[in-house]
Amino acid sequence: MMEFCGKSVYKGIAMGNVLVLKNQDYQIKRIRIENTQEEIKRVQQAGEQAKEQLQKLYDKVVKEVGEANAAIFEVHQMMLEDDDYLEAIHNMILTENVNAEYAVAVTGDNFSKMFSSMDDEYMKARAADVKDISERLVRNLSGQGDTDLSAMDPSVIVADDLSPSETVQMDKEKILGFVTVHGSTNSHTAILARMMNIPALIGVPMNLEEIQTGMMAVVDGFQGKVIFEPSQEVCVETEKKIQEEREKVQLLQNLKGQENITLDGKTVNIYANIGSVSDVGYVVENDAGGIGLFRSEFLYLGKNDFPTEEEQFQAYKQVLQTMASKKVIIRTLDIGADKQVDYFNLGNEDNPALGYRAIRICLKQPDIFKTQLRALLRAAMFGNLSIMYPMIISTDEVKQIYAIVEEVKKELEEQGVPYKVPEQGIMIETPAAVMISEELAKLVDFFSIGTNDLTQYTLAIDRQNEKLDDFYNPHHKAILKMIQIVVESAHKYGKWAGICGELGADAELTETFLRMGVDELSVAPSMILKLRKIVRELDLSIEK
Repeated sequence: MMEFCGKSVYKGIAMGNVLVLKNQDYQIKRIRIENTQEEIKRVQQAGEQAKEQLQKLYDKVVKEVGEANAAIFEVHQMMLEDDDYLEAIHNMILTENVNAEYAVAVTGDNFSKMFSSMDDEYMKARAADVKDISERLVRNLSGQGDTDLSAMDPSVIVADDLSPSETVQMDKEKILGFVTVHGSTNSHTAILARMMNIPALIGVPMNLEEIQTGMMAVVDGFQGKVIFEPSQEVCVETEKKIQEEREKVQLLQNLKGQENITLDGKTVNIYANIGSVSDVGYVVENDAGGIGLFRSEFLYLGKNDFPTEEEQFQAYKQVLQTMASKKVIIRTLDIGADKQVDYFNLGNEDNPALGYRAIRICLKQPDIFKTQLRALLRAAMFGNLSIMYPMIISTDEVKQIYAIVEEVKKELEEQGVPYKVPEQGIMIETPAAVMISEELAKLVDFFSIGTNDLTQYTLAIDRQNEKLDDFYNPHHKAILKMIQIVVESAHKYGKWAGICGELGADAELTETFLRMGVDELSVAPSMILKLRKIVRELDLSIEK
């Protein structure tokens, strides 16, 4: 029996046979060739084949888990057309008279190492992408094509890390759990795990040479551990836990259509966070009261140019119509930091999380902002829309936003275009916004607390830096005090305050938030019914 601990991405439990996915070590030989043009032609053909493969993967993911999660394959297609990358391959073939396989592999390694050495988290993530597309090209050049993972048996997937290409090909119904040596909480694997309720561990210090396909494994996301070749006793105990979890899920289904109300009559809105139009299905399926955060930046990611007003309008309209009269809070673009888009031409920043991002881009480049606002005001005619502005640090910013909204209103009126000005609120995600929340509450209709950024800014901790995991404490008293201040400021001026960051789904804090007077919690769709159950079992009249 071997037991390892890791970071839990989704708290569930699973048991089954292991499928070990190891990086394919292709024996790529350096071969001297005479016809360099023929080798370049082979690279081009392999690239076209790769684009077709990636398009199929994109279409598959869109159907299964939505556009937001499929965007990575558009990025990969774009990288296949990157001039620097292709020129490096072609130049190596021409100057060194080497075969295409060798040129692609070496160039891929060089680019991957270059990206890995950068400080920027986004660029580091590109290292894995370059490696992925280079390996794809080599497979195509060598006639091996894509690895078929669609016909696998129900398995616990064990790997060093998983590329988007690998996770997407798997039959999701047959994935019992994920266990990886590396990876981050924001990886494609982690997102997939949370979306589809699959137990998953990352950062597990295991030696893959010791793990064999066919071994039995227990993945316990509650305790953050994996056990290989468990004892009979552990197997029996795990079966019992799995059955208990199944029964809990079944009982949760009975809560559909029920109110989010405590035993003493306190109600709270429980909404869902989404990243694309296709995610609305999960919102409806889990009986969310509304959408508390629609991340509109995913309309901008994975594209070669800005989304048009009409593209945005149709997306917003579809979500609003699907949700009928339920509230839909759409956050204006939050590009920057870890969400970089080439066509924005933002440039490199030493501290992108503290840099040119979100509302700062909108106020500096109002034409981009106006296009989105026009689409939002037009869409407001079709449902219960609220607009939320991110990264606010001053009342001046709010006043500038309102001035631009007025300009948009005037333009739409002059053009005879139907529109409505919806509820307008802001995200509270900086200590500055917390400290002036009383002043801000006079200007806006609501607050939504983005606890992810608020925590990292308050604690001075980059939440994507694995070295700082031991210091990262979202339950820090300073964070909780800030939430309390924001809620009190909102209520003082008759406004509501919610939470849309990860803390909103933290079951350990649900009672604390309700006692503070938090009006709304916006969480992953899979957490809606779980939170409803917790709320309905609370009695806030009992003093703690």
